[in-house]
Amino acid sequence: MRRSRIPPDGLHHAPSSQAACSDENTVGVRIQGGADPGISRPRVARVGRAMLRALQLERSELSILLTDDDQIQRLNKLYRNIDRPTDVLSFSQRQGDFPDPPNQPLGDVVISVPTARRQATDRGLEVAAEVTRLLAHGLLHLVGWDHDTPAKDHRMRRETDRLCALAETNTKGAQGAHVNRQSARAANGQSRRRTRKGEN
Repeated sequence: MRRSRIPPDGLHHAPSSQAACSDENTVGVRIQGGADPGISRPRVARVGRAMLRALQLERSELSILLTDDDQIQRLNKLYRNIDRPTDVLSFSQRQGDFPDPPNQPLGDVVISVPTARRQATDRGLEVAAEVTRLLAHGLLHLVGWDHDTPAKDHRMRRETDRLCALAETNTKGAQGAHVNRQSARAANGQSRRRTRKGEN
């Protein structure tokens, strides 16, 4: 899969109040026919932000579309003339090889969730881990990486693994903090209830 120029029909959906999943306006996530109980928009957004930081692109805008096989097949046929589903497509908004200004839209990564689930099952992974891998792969295409030679393929696989490891660490930390906050709130609530019971 090679990166493509952004489609003229406006596939790009920069983060908005509906699409953004965080207090940072850098990553927008939409689910369009690709819903899956193993995937959450907040987690995908956190993963995307972690990868942007790892690539020193914190101030770039990234849009992620989680969709189904039918939609990605239509896009694959329209923009690559390949009439079958694929796992991930990238549509770049970068121009040339020069640095982009801050908050420049980087582009779109489109992931087929059903294909991700099949590939995850084949590899013995959770679907969320496969979506993370596909997001890393698609993001690297957006910034100019390719795998059209064995050497490039090897380097891109290593960089994909690096991004996935960093994203996994970041996501676990965020989940742990969330669980700790929930536990603290629950403990405080129990403590207050016990106090009230004791006072009676």
